[in-house]
Amino acid sequence: MPTSFDVLIIGSGQAGNPLATSFAKAGRKVVLVEENFFGGSCINYGCTPTKALLASAERAHQIRTAAEYGIGATELTVDFAAVMARKNQIVGEMREGTHKNLTEEQPNITVLHGHAEFTGPHSVRVTLDDGSSQEVEAELIFINTGTHAATPDLEGLSDIPYFTSTTLLDSPELPEHLLILGGSYIGLEFGQMFRRLGSKITIIESHAHVLSREDDDVCDAMQQFLAEEGIEFVLGARAHRVAKDADGKLTLTLDTEQGEQQVHGTHLLVATGRQPNTGKLGLEKAGVALDEKGYIKADDDLLTNVPGVYALGDVKGGPQFTHISYDDYRVVRDAILHNKRRPAKQRFLPYVVFTEPQLGRVGLSEKQAQEQNITYKMASLPVKTIGRARETGHTTGFIKVLVNDENHIIGAAVLSEQGGEIMTMLQLAMAGNLTCDVLQNMVLAHPTWAESLNNLFAKLAPPDEA
Repeated sequence: MPTSFDVLIIGSGQAGNPLATSFAKAGRKVVLVEENFFGGSCINYGCTPTKALLASAERAHQIRTAAEYGIGATELTVDFAAVMARKNQIVGEMREGTHKNLTEEQPNITVLHGHAEFTGPHSVRVTLDDGSSQEVEAELIFINTGTHAATPDLEGLSDIPYFTSTTLLDSPELPEHLLILGGSYIGLEFGQMFRRLGSKITIIESHAHVLSREDDDVCDAMQQFLAEEGIEFVLGARAHRVAKDADGKLTLTLDTEQGEQQVHGTHLLVATGRQPNTGKLGLEKAGVALDEKGYIKADDDLLTNVPGVYALGDVKGGPQFTHISYDDYRVVRDAILHNKRRPAKQRFLPYVVFTEPQLGRVGLSEKQAQEQNITYKMASLPVKTIGRARETGHTTGFIKVLVNDENHIIGAAVLSEQGGEIMTMLQLAMAGNLTCDVLQNMVLAHPTWAESLNNLFAKLAPPDEA
């Protein structure tokens, strides 16, 4: 007979874990099923390991450029094994902390380590690691299984070893020349990271710009400073074949407007998107509807077409960020436990590309404002004019804001040192409905990055005059 629970959570991600704790504290009997590592993508192959590696890469860059600050430095060496060991320690500690919280601190939570597959709308068979199985059922089921790296239809790819953004995090060696297929934020972060650690980098992107969803001025500035660090770009190019020669060298054949082109390297990172982890869940037996890409369809309350079954985080499609997944947890927690409904679509969508300098984004881009026929004024401030930037030497980038007719901020792009933090200040102003006049005249400590907001809005003008 199945074991009955009040709540079943499939996946130990950034929505599932806190949700399990909240239900347990409310007296509900919870079972959480995890097939792989505790903590989901963020802890295991997303935010935590990549930002740990970026920190090592940043230290290497600081040593390499120390002479610009009048500091003599010995010859730079990178102990790649030690870099990876530091990352692994941080990941392991966070993974263990998550496991401890679920298994030791909450008596109402049962953790099963194995693969979950639906046998009906509210029943699941869990195949445990030891090969045995257990049937569980619950009235409330939350699917938080995330995504995995997409594999493009590329001739020869199945015949060669290649990296994804997950497997590259466990590489035993520093690539000599890393070809990166895809110019999204994943490709750019990995590109700068491994370039600073000592690899040669070539990024291949099918669009005319990297970060193709951003405004052209943002894309161009991002590409320029990465190129100045020695990263090569091949844009408007579609890969159609990859091959490995007898010496282990890779050749990627591309279709471009100028004709066929070849690029050569020693390793390949495929960073061309993500796919949902829904194929082996038996969702058809539960009657849960999927979209054409395999993501679970969910409404504004994150409820699927099956009553009592919810989809949280990346598996439901849309923006794939840890903070969105965590907010999914808050949406369903408040609705079910506190009777406070807040549609998931009624929220800000901030995000940061963790290159150096960072790109912090919130609200509308100029492209989006124009597509929606929204009238706006725009202000742009070069980072090099900020006192804090000149003092620290971090002068690359610019800050751009869009303001509506009522002087409220409707969007911002901050390509700057501490770009994510500056963007968050603008997001707080948006959430508090502050006008740009308030920020322009606010007394802000000198010399700080925040002080740039005093000067930024003085440049407001219609977009054709800014």
